Order: sequence, then C-alpha cells, then structure tokens
Amino acid sequence: MSQKKQSEAVSFEALSSLDAPISFWKGIPFGLQHVMAMFVANLAPIFIVASAAKMNAAQSAAIIQAGLLVAGLGTCLQLYGAWLIGSRLPMVTGISFTYVAAACAIAADKGYGAVVGAVIVGGLLELVLGLTAKYWRRFVPPIVSAIVVTSIGFSLLNVGATSFGGGSGAKDFGSWQNLTLGLISLVACLAFQLLMKGTAKQLSVLFGLVVGYVVAIIMGKVDFSGFQNLSIVSLPQFMPFKPTFDWGSIISLGLLYVVSSVEVLGDTAALTKVGLNRQPTERETAGAIAGDGLISSVSGLFGCLPLTSFAQNIGLVAMTKVVNRKVILSGGLILVVASFVPAIAEVFNSLPQAVLGGCTIMMFGNIILSGFQMIAEAGFSQRNITIAALSLTIGIGFTQVSDIFSQFPALFQQIFASNCIAVAFVVAVILNAVLPSEEHFLAVRSEQ
Repeated sequence: MSQKKQSEAVSFEALSSLDAPISFWKGIPFGLQHVMAMFVANLAPIFIVASAAKMNAAQSAAIIQAGLLVAGLGTCLQLYGAWLIGSRLPMVTGISFTYVAAACAIAADKGYGAVVGAVIVGGLLELVLGLTAKYWRRFVPPIVSAIVVTSIGFSLLNVGATSFGGGSGAKDFGSWQNLTLGLISLVACLAFQLLMKGTAKQLSVLFGLVVGYVVAIIMGKVDFSGFQNLSIVSLPQFMPFKPTFDWGSIISLGLLYVVSSVEVLGDTAALTKVGLNRQPTERETAGAIAGDGLISSVSGLFGCLPLTSFAQNIGLVAMTKVVNRKVILSGGLILVVASFVPAIAEVFNSLPQAVLGGCTIMMFGNIILSGFQMIAEAGFSQRNITIAALSLTIGIGFTQVSDIFSQFPALFQQIFASNCIAVAFVVAVILNAVLPSEEHFLAVRSEQ
C-alpha cells in the first residue's frame, strides 16, 4: 500500500508519531503487518526446542500457544510499561533465537523442566540487569555486542542444517524427500524476497512456509492427526511443565540473558534512530531490558522460552516509519487473541522440520551478517580485530572440540563445552578489559 493510500485512511503524521490520536480499528492493518513480520520467527525457536526435547504433539502445541500469548503480552508491556519496566517504545517482542542452542542441549541432557526453571530464574536476572543498566553498560562496548550477535548466528547453523535434513532423530533424516522439501522452501523464500517490493519482502519466510507446507501435503509428509477433536477455543496452560532448578542450566542460560541484555542495548538504539531520529534515553534502554526480563520469567511460568525485542520489526519501522504505539498495540492484542485458538498452534505443530529448516537457514545466515555489520560499525581498529579474532576463534573453535574442556569441573563443562556464545562473550569481555588501548597497538606497530 502506498503512502498516499495509507493517508486516505489515516494520516502519515499520526502513524509516525508515538502518541498521536488514531482510531484503533484503522490502525489494525498496520499492527497486523508487524505480526506477520515476526509470526514465523516467534514460533520457530519453540518448534526447534520442542523437537529436541522429544515432546508429544499436545505438549508442543501447548508451548506454541503460550508463545503467542507471551509475545503479545510482552509487546504490550514494552509499549506502555509499568513503573521502570518496559521501554514505552514501539517494540515488538517474540521468542528469542539466542537461547535455542543452549535450550536444546539442556532439554536433551536434563529434561525440559530444567529449561523452564532456568528461563524463570534467568528472566529475573535480566530484570535486575535492566534496573541497574546505568551502572554496567559502559563495560560492554559495541565490539563485544557485535561478537555476541555473530556467535549467535554461527551457533544456529547446525540447528538450521539439522531441521533441513528432517529434524534431530528423524528416521528419514537426510532423505531425498526432506532435502527436496527444504530446498523448495528455501527457493520460495528467496524468490519472494527478490520479486516483491517494499514491506511485502518482510513476508518472504511466511511465503516459503506456505509453499513448503502445500508441497509437503502433496508428498504425504504432513501428519493431520493433531487436528482431531481440536477445540475451537482453549486457554493457554499455566505451568504445563514442572520446573526443575539445575545450577548448570541456570548459569548457562543466565549468561545468555546477559548476552541478550547487550543485544537490547543495540536494538533500542537502532529503533529510536530509524523510527524517531534520536538516541534512546537511559530510562528507555533500562526499561527495555527489564521488560524483556520480566516477560521472559512469565514465559517460563507458561512453559515457554525467553523473549526479546525483534529486529524484524525494527526493520519494518525503518521502512514504514510507523511508530504509533496504539497502532502497534493492535498487533500485540492480535497475538494474545491468537493464543486462544489451538488450530493456529496445531498448523505450526504439523509443519515438517525440513520445511522449517529451508526457511530458517536463511534467517540464521542473516544473523551472522548482522554481526559482521556490527563489527564493521565498531571499527576495524587493531584492538577490535584482536578481540573479535580471538573471541570467535576460541568460542566457535573450542566448542566444536568439546573434549578440550575435559579437565575442567563438570559444572564448567555444562555451561561452556557446547555453548560458543557464552565462551565468545566471556573471552570478549576479558580481552576488552585487559588489552591496552589502540594507541599502544599503533605504537608497537610503528616501532616494528
């Protein structure tokens, strides 16, 4: 829809203002657009972790349903806030990919209850980090944030590849049927993104999923048994899994909550820059982190995974300049309403893993490229190059040869042995603290 046509229904000035009065009903199409931009990415992490945890169809559907609810509630919290919690900015929240690799490992080793317990406790940690952000944010420069985002992308590559082949433990893993489904879904995503214009490009993943799903039905790869005796309306389940509080799991996810807090610093700055043409206030940044923490703990109570602000929606703000909070509130409420309709969760639950892999593998690659862009923005100084090179080499390299940690205590191995994000983050923070300034690097170079 062109800007001129948009203005026939509602003025562009109102859409591009945080608090301009605007009809709730006229704002719904713009709110729905935000939902469409993040809908698939919001549910994909749940789908992947549920598969790793070997959940049955009912359990998987329950947490997908909860994922819609908490994403909607989190969006409302960020938009309007409560006390010091919530950014009061046009943020849309969803289930974060940051925790997928660690959650899969914990679920396979300790059970999904340990994931839930770690999500609840870790969310409270991020809440505290948000409320105290002004005291610690100076210790996390842009280069550290960039390394974190890059390592997240690399950590997800094997997750995407596993889904592409048919999913962990699949009897027909790597079959020609699975590879064909993954390839068709990937090509559909790429074709849609190349051929469409404007905000429609945001729906490329959704298009790929639809095409892949239809082809999977034709190939007989979709199980429709979950739709039998499905109720029209159902309440999301509170505490569907009994949480267990395992220290190794809590510390492992806790480190990622710290990482996520760093990500939110960048997300908030990007949002206010592209949407409001200014830097975020200290209150907005702290509130955004605290809001993510609180809603993540609530998510754990519903048996779901941690949430964060979605970069997809920041990109949508950059393209459309729609920042009106009432408009985006309609999107949050749509997600809440969708959580009461089990059929929506079941559609995604019946989606073959290969279709999801074909669509998400491109998303994971984009995360890596975003990290590279952040490294470039931080600057290719000799000091930054040293920090990035060592952090990524140790973080990614050492965790691919996890036996290198065999002499370390069991708790240390549980936290770091297979978690390249945590290793890269810790190494980057240490190097940033101990390495001399850039002037020293330049001085050494000139002497040689």
